[in-house]
Amino acid sequence: MARVLHRSAVRHATIDSVKVHRPNVLRDCTPHALATRARGATLENFWRRAKYVIADLSTGDRLVVSPRFTGSLDIERAGWARGADDYTAIVFAFTDGTALRYRDVRRLGTVALMTPARFVDWEAGLGPEPLDPAFTDAIFAANVRSSRRAIKTVLMDQRRVAGIGNIYANEALWLAKIRPSRRASTLTLAESARLFAEARAILSAAVAQGGTSFRDYRDPNGQRGGFLELAKVYSRQGEPCVRCGTMLRSTHAIENRITVWCTKCQK
Repeated sequence: MARVLHRSAVRHATIDSVKVHRPNVLRDCTPHALATRARGATLENFWRRAKYVIADLSTGDRLVVSPRFTGSLDIERAGWARGADDYTAIVFAFTDGTALRYRDVRRLGTVALMTPARFVDWEAGLGPEPLDPAFTDAIFAANVRSSRRAIKTVLMDQRRVAGIGNIYANEALWLAKIRPSRRASTLTLAESARLFAEARAILSAAVAQGGTSFRDYRDPNGQRGGFLELAKVYSRQGEPCVRCGTMLRSTHAIENRITVWCTKCQK
């Protein structure tokens, strides 16, 4: 889940120049197009959609950032400017002397510059947000129970439910006492409602903790996310389940991502 910048930090700042140090992170534009279209634009707002950070520009274009595992947007105040390091991909310099730097240690993230029409098409492919009050138990049940795939796979499918990644899927399924490999279509309405409630609780807790730092992630102020310290199963394979004491097992059989579960609690 992407963490949104504190909006007041760079909101209403005007872009003076753009330097692209790692062109391979760009999507929907070239380095020249990004520099040309962004120059002179004002950052009107930052917000989150699914696992992406969205920046609204005064020109109507939008920057869509997918930080993935190690990407971050770092704010540099006036006088803090540094030379590009090995992890800096893009630097947006503002007219007031501040800057916004996209860094990515493992270079797995992306930055796209989308026109209004392109953004509409892109967003149409995303499912509803779990924390959106309009996303009800009934909608969640319809979205997940219509699939015969593993429930963990469906839970991470951004077209069905937006914003749930591997760590939070592991945690929500453990809390709901549902085996990750179980077919989503076999969930009862009661089980679906329980899973939805736990997923929302997990995401709320993650937001309160500033996200999850695993290896290199830092927030825009250089702070590590604290959710991993609250995790009950993720990264705890081989340790006893905190609920029943059974040794937690793990596999990469689901989507080639680490899945950790309790064989007793999640039958």
